[in-house]
Amino acid sequence: MLTKFQNYITEQHLINKGDRILVALSGGVDSMVLAELLRQCGYNITFAHCNFHLRGKESDGDEQFVREYAERVGVKLFVRQFDTLEYVETQKVSVEMAARELRYAWFNDMINASGQLLALAHHADDQIETFFINLMRGSGIKGLKAMQPCNGLYIRPLLWASREEIKQFAIENGIQWREDSTNNDTVYLRNKIRHDLMPVFDSIKPEAREKILESVNHLASENQLYRELLKEKLSQIETVDGVLHSIPKRHFDRQLLFEWLRPFGFSFSQCESILSSLDSEPGKEFYSTNYQLVIEKNTIDIFPIELTDNLLTPGLSYSKLPVRTTHALSLLITDNPNIAQLDFDKLKFPLRVRHWWHGDRFHPLGLKGTKLVSDFFNDNGFTTFQKRNTQILTDAEGEIVWIVGHRIDDRFKITDKTKTIYEIKFGD
Repeated sequence: MLTKFQNYITEQHLINKGDRILVALSGGVDSMVLAELLRQCGYNITFAHCNFHLRGKESDGDEQFVREYAERVGVKLFVRQFDTLEYVETQKVSVEMAARELRYAWFNDMINASGQLLALAHHADDQIETFFINLMRGSGIKGLKAMQPCNGLYIRPLLWASREEIKQFAIENGIQWREDSTNNDTVYLRNKIRHDLMPVFDSIKPEAREKILESVNHLASENQLYRELLKEKLSQIETVDGVLHSIPKRHFDRQLLFEWLRPFGFSFSQCESILSSLDSEPGKEFYSTNYQLVIEKNTIDIFPIELTDNLLTPGLSYSKLPVRTTHALSLLITDNPNIAQLDFDKLKFPLRVRHWWHGDRFHPLGLKGTKLVSDFFNDNGFTTFQKRNTQILTDAEGEIVWIVGHRIDDRFKITDKTKTIYEIKFGD
């Protein structure tokens, strides 16, 4: 088994020379065998153990067991205590999900800070069980391909081995382990699959597990091809302008929409609602945790929710131009919308830059009366993203001086009485 283990690591390019490896060590047979195999192969390893305090003295016994093992073999051990039930209560998740989220949050912090790889003891039977869990969740190819040997800094060097092989190796090599009493509790979905479903497949066809694993591997290959084709397709139709992502509405179908939205945190049910809203009036909005989606007239736009106001915004530069003639208007030599030339003496400092607020009014250059900024936006065909991302320059009294890049306020224009021009440039 040691030879198979090392060959698998080499074939899958899991570990490079000089890599440091953090081993998730529960004390169960799988993680104990993984630890021993890595240690016997001479890799640079440390251990990490989670105590979820879900099984009372049994949980503490697991911790003590791995502490004694780490001390015996001379490997550094990190231990983290969790109040899992409190997390369940506050986050309103299942015990299984709570333990998973707590565990991986800690692991991520450790490996991101240290640059180590994290070795997990998932094996072939875990792979099959994960396949069926995802199948019952309604997963597509991405879920049905189950776990991969390498996922960023996460590696699974035992993914090729069956649970029986691992246990037999432990027995033959005198490797001790702790049994988790909850592994037999079929209240958990994974255990139901392990103890109730898989024996049925075994009775139908002796090599059922092997064939299921082949199917999972096929799905993994097909998923890789699908992702490459999807990336190519999206690159042809998606427009990215800074933080704005946009795709024409005419290109959408159900699956493409979901795949485009998934990285932005939108759920499948949201995608269904978005798809059914494509023919509705423009301006309908949807939100994920960090992003806003707006259905515009011809496009679907996505951009971050957070847009902040600033005293001085990067990209704006200021300069004073003294007037050497009584005809200041002759100095208005540019119609560049990214340059504002203002009467310096009419400004009250400091000037501030912010985003648009509902109810904002200004005096558009060339008009006698006032106008709602929202009406100005609508008259000029602004999208929701443009409205939210357009900057407003105000003076010390909050009066709007310039809709940056679009229109100055008539009250601050230069005239033939202007003595000093205050020029503001936006962008390079």
